[in-house]
Amino acid sequence: MTTTAPETGRTAPPSNKPRRTRRGGGVMGNTGLYIAVSVAAFLFLIPFYIMVRNALTTDPEITGEHWQIFPTHLQWGNFSELFNDPMVPFGRSLLNSAIVAVLHTSGVLLICSLAGYALARIPYKHANKVFYAVLGTLMVPTAVTFVPSFVLVSSLGWVDSYRGLIIPGLFSGFTCFLFRQYFLGFPKELEEAARVDGLGYWGAYWRVVVPNSLNFFAAIATITFISGWNSFLWPLVIGQSPDSWTVQVALSNYMTNQTVVFHTIFMATAISILPLLFVFLFLQRWLVQGIAQTGIKG
Repeated sequence: MTTTAPETGRTAPPSNKPRRTRRGGGVMGNTGLYIAVSVAAFLFLIPFYIMVRNALTTDPEITGEHWQIFPTHLQWGNFSELFNDPMVPFGRSLLNSAIVAVLHTSGVLLICSLAGYALARIPYKHANKVFYAVLGTLMVPTAVTFVPSFVLVSSLGWVDSYRGLIIPGLFSGFTCFLFRQYFLGFPKELEEAARVDGLGYWGAYWRVVVPNSLNFFAAIATITFISGWNSFLWPLVIGQSPDSWTVQVALSNYMTNQTVVFHTIFMATAISILPLLFVFLFLQRWLVQGIAQTGIKG
């Protein structure tokens, strides 16, 4: 806006001072936000409190009429009772779950990332048909392929083995789709520079694409690890002997038609979620950044 000087009649230059704008919210708005977040965090932590509280108490206190915020006496012996149970080898099941989850995650990252990179970058006249076929697998219910998969694994002699627990789940159509969407948005200039240096598709993938995509790989690894750790139905069918049980199968054996040992169930549950908690806390920053790069944001 211009103004005219009264003495000379000249037009004064426009003012460069920034205008002040009033921001909404203020102290009251921030206080309300903090209260809402605190209430949500409190409600979120209640199940974890109940789990830890019941893990360190006795069954009569868990099922009693009068609820106590804290146990009368902390039962640290429940921890040793859990691992010394001769009927359920809980320590072995933790090791089995760790091996299955780590190998499953590594295999999915390798196979699905290679498939997604090939569909996104390698020119091939049938690439779209292959991609649509991969998407078609997402429309097939898991219950339809469950029995044929078990028959195939059984005929190969992979029942009660890590091969039977890991290999059938090494490819995921949805994970392949996510990798393809991500690689479609990956800067082509970096790959072109790699080809100028004499690298082929494999060299560009391994030496350029992967090092610059660690955030996305970490996000997919976190989701895949949690899925592999929490898997129940397939390990229940394949791991028929106690030495092949995963932690989820072991947890189910604490609830039978005859008895339900509450404090053991809660202690086993509390211990079984610790690996997931550590993985999530360690990779949460990369998880958020990677999900934003999947191509399905918004």
